[in-house]
Amino acid sequence: MMNSPSLTDMPAALPLLESDVLKTFVGIAESGSFTRTAAQVFRTTAAVSQQIKRLEESLGRTLFLRESRRVRLTADGEILLGYARRLLKLNEEAVAHFRVPDLSGTVRFGTPFDIGVGSLPDLLSQFALSHPAVQVDVSVGRSCELIERLDAGELDLTLLNTGDADGDDTRGEVICSESLVWAGREGGLAVKRNPLPLALASTGCAWRRAALDGLDRLGRSYRIAYSSEQCAGQEAALLADLAIAAFPASLVKPPLRRLSQQEHGLPPLGDYHIKLLRGSNRGAAAEALAAQVAVAYGGKR
Repeated sequence: MMNSPSLTDMPAALPLLESDVLKTFVGIAESGSFTRTAAQVFRTTAAVSQQIKRLEESLGRTLFLRESRRVRLTADGEILLGYARRLLKLNEEAVAHFRVPDLSGTVRFGTPFDIGVGSLPDLLSQFALSHPAVQVDVSVGRSCELIERLDAGELDLTLLNTGDADGDDTRGEVICSESLVWAGREGGLAVKRNPLPLALASTGCAWRRAALDGLDRLGRSYRIAYSSEQCAGQEAALLADLAIAAFPASLVKPPLRRLSQQEHGLPPLGDYHIKLLRGSNRGAAAEALAAQVAVAYGGKR
């Protein structure tokens, strides 16, 4: 007769990954800052640091490399990031499965022009299928106008375009980031002209600010040859070889190409971020949409 294993013979239970700790971990990984993440999760920087310390100790791995201006993931941190995003998404799906039938009402949602014509329509279509009793009213406008409407209580949620120059603004949650690059027509001559012709959006656009600030620092002469509220208009100017522009890397597709900074004497542009801001009087339906938007854009990184 076989003896039952004793407690000392049984393997130790693996540590459980808590959702709030994973959310903090993902926030730091995406923003590169303990301080910014602390503001987003409504904790002190010291408390956030302690959370990450305990997480590293429980896994026995170092997850972040602390540098002078930002933190970045180690190889183990990159692996955990994929797991963390999937676990958080699964948690949201599980909760939504039981709470969705009770959700109803109207969500007033704002988005800048460029985001509003991208993948957002598909996301809103999916939300309509999963939350049929919730009506979403979408307002498209400039980021500065959307912030004013959110603060005035006219919007429940809004997306914003921001750049590295907006790093001191701790409002909102960064849900997507990618590199800004210089783009122009393949084989085009616009990049060789002097002054440099630019296709830009309106004042306040993160892409515009990054382009002009970089050229000003470099002392490179330029002129605004084409102005459009939407990236489709800027893209048309690039395709016609009338100008070059600062674009997110994912938007540069043939016959457009990424322009070499060294070859053409162009300044670096840094990163471009999409932020999600929540209004103070939002309800459960708005929170459900916010969660779905954050997960959808987080998967694009």
